Amino acid sequence: MADTPDQAMTVRDVAGYLNVDEKTVYRLAKRRDLPGFKVAGAWRFKRSDLDSWIDQKKKSSAEQGVRGGT
Repeated sequence: MADTPDQAMTVRDVAGYLNVDEKTVYRLAKRRDLPGFKVAGAWRFKRSDLDSWIDQKKKSSAEQGVRGGT
């Protein structure tokens, strides 16, 4: 796995980091729901981008909970 926030992570790394299946990572990346880029046809991800994405998802979920009355 990547040791620094800007080192590129593989699909396998990201799957482990997010605790999801590799197929889920591919699906999210293809839909551009997960921040990533391709290098020689292989998906790569920066941990700092993933951390920002996670923070955004948490914030969005919290806001939906407030609006939903929960």
